[in-house]
Amino acid sequence: MKDKDLLNFLDIAIKESIKALNANEVPIGSIVVCNKSKKVISKAFNMTEKLGDPTAHAEIIAIQKAVKKIGDWRLDNYSLFTTIEPCNMCMEVIKAARIKKIYYGSKNTSKIKLKKKPEQISLKSDFCKKILKDFFRKKR
Repeated sequence: MKDKDLLNFLDIAIKESIKALNANEVPIGSIVVCNKSKKVISKAFNMTEKLGDPTAHAEIIAIQKAVKKIGDWRLDNYSLFTTIEPCNMCMEVIKAARIKKIYYGSKNTSKIKLKKKPEQISLKSDFCKKILKDFFRKKR
């Protein structure tokens, strides 16, 4: 993509962040763009407060809208434009969606970290292990 295209797409994400600001949300906006057609597939802004959902970040909502629109969770041929460098949660969703490029307008300088991670306890279920193993064996 040309520099002009990149700045245009970032500008669209910025307009989404202003919607978040006007809704008293953290002002972050994101869009998903098709790499081939250079068309915006989805737009979103933070809605954590409105939805009462800690996962309602702009990046995640934009990805959800995009996969619904194209009918596939694999976004291999798409890029994400967002107004801030994605947090760890969003980055994991971006990777799971197979997005290869992320363009962001600002570095994420948030210092928020869990002071204590949730305790994880393995119950070692043979059924849980077997059902997954069988599923993937049939797929491959």
